[in-house]
Amino acid sequence: MRITYACPACDATVVLDAIESRSTLECPACHGLRSIPSGAFVPEIAAVQEGAGVGAGVKSRLRINHCLICPSAELFVRKDFPQRVGLAIVVAGLMASCVAWANRELILTFSILFATALLDVVLYMFMPDCLSCYRCQSRYSGDGATDNFAGFDLETHEKHRQQLARMQQLAPHPIGDTNPKV
Repeated sequence: MRITYACPACDATVVLDAIESRSTLECPACHGLRSIPSGAFVPEIAAVQEGAGVGAGVKSRLRINHCLICPSAELFVRKDFPQRVGLAIVVAGLMASCVAWANRELILTFSILFATALLDVVLYMFMPDCLSCYRCQSRYSGDGATDNFAGFDLETHEKHRQQLARMQQLAPHPIGDTNPKV
């Protein structure tokens, strides 16, 4: 399983593979260590069938139980694809169709829009899923990472967003700062 997260100490992006076999997570930028909490992984037993009963067996693998970076157990399944790239594809398709529309090329306009939508559908179908934390936005991808977790829930996201806003509001301000930033 692979984890991608922002280091809490230096805010560098950290990508680590084979996290099931590790006891700590190390940031390559600041060399900060985070120990993996006990109970973060739970064994999951899956029946493996090969052929018609011949070679059937049991395979055990570790499944993530809660976030390794923050203490949150609220994780959701999403596509493992950068949102900025997806947005860039949509904006490029929109701009190209606007140029075609301005040149009064009606068929080309709708062809560009259709091609953009088709590209979006194809990417959605073939991109793998990953697991993301509502609280710290760390991502987990790999074999079995998304099992037993649901998709995005706006209510849970809003709860964590509001908690972060309140914590930032209540954070101590530097001496002499009479106008706290909200």
